Amino acid sequence: MTKVILIVLDGLRYDAARTCLGYLEGLVAEDRAEVRKVACELPAMSTPLYETLLTGRKPVDHGVVSNGVVRRSEGDNLFARCRLEGNVTAAAAYHWVSELYVSCPFDRHRDRILIDGSGDITHGLFYWDDQYPDSHLFADAEWLIRAKAPDFLLLHPMNVDDAGHKHGGDSIGYRNAARAQGDLLARHLPGWIDSGYRIIVTADHGMGDDGNHAGPTPDETEVPFYALGFRLGPDVVLKQTLIAGLICRLLDVDPGTIPIYDGALFIS
Repeated sequence: MTKVILIVLDGLRYDAARTCLGYLEGLVAEDRAEVRKVACELPAMSTPLYETLLTGRKPVDHGVVSNGVVRRSEGDNLFARCRLEGNVTAAAAYHWVSELYVSCPFDRHRDRILIDGSGDITHGLFYWDDQYPDSHLFADAEWLIRAKAPDFLLLHPMNVDDAGHKHGGDSIGYRNAARAQGDLLARHLPGWIDSGYRIIVTADHGMGDDGNHAGPTPDETEVPFYALGFRLGPDVVLKQTLIAGLICRLLDVDPGTIPIYDGALFIS
């Protein structure tokens, strides 16, 4: 059975990805991965787009239209669809993901570590500090993979977004944070690929030069989509709302009400 890791590099805009993610770009250059530009939905904000990536619905439809909307996800989501078919799900992610799919509001003493959960996410390691080191979070994901062998894992680091807010999207600090994530991908992805995972690397939204994001400018909305272990058809126009359905198809999971990805798909 195909297993999938969805890596959401928070706040990484498309041009910075193509400039700074050297390992992934090396795979693309050798035709071992493909990369596309995807426009995120609006508003270009974190919680609304976590919900979009994991439900396939636009913020104006799923109702999480601000980071200030604090509630559980409503309707079908990717974790829940996997669980319905007996699959193991996991997340190493920011605490807003826990609030959407585990428990709301997040209690750092109760909800930081989730093992053998009975809900949408089986196992989870959640953080709440935007400066929580990406290196530690990749190690969290590594432990989940080695110890729990999830069928679907969400990995969601925050340091690029944090650097963008501090320094702006066209800054040395922002690009260096992206380069650090590129090095972490180089350290961890080969082993995950050898373990049989298909991997998607994307972002929720981009980052403006002024250090913020929300609106429709290209810097804020254009994000990367890297595919490792599979390819889409050359004529496919990929939308952010189709990523959840694509993962359902990769996992051979009934998407329920998640929008179906019915484009060409080639497993390598």
